[in-house]
Amino acid sequence: MRYRELNLKEKVKTAPREELLRLLASDGMLVKRPILVGGDRAVCGFKEAEWEALL
Repeated sequence: MRYRELNLKEKVKTAPREELLRLLASDGMLVKRPILVGGDRAVCGFKEAEWEALL
């Protein structure tokens, strides 16, 4: 909901990287979860095929 409120779908196309990082750091609800880290690779969100490949 917060993503939509801030209209980030459009903002990510033009906003400076620093501004986007500041937004992510200030509001954990903007981070897609879950995050799976394995070795030197990470997967955001749940896509079964990607998780199976990483595990």
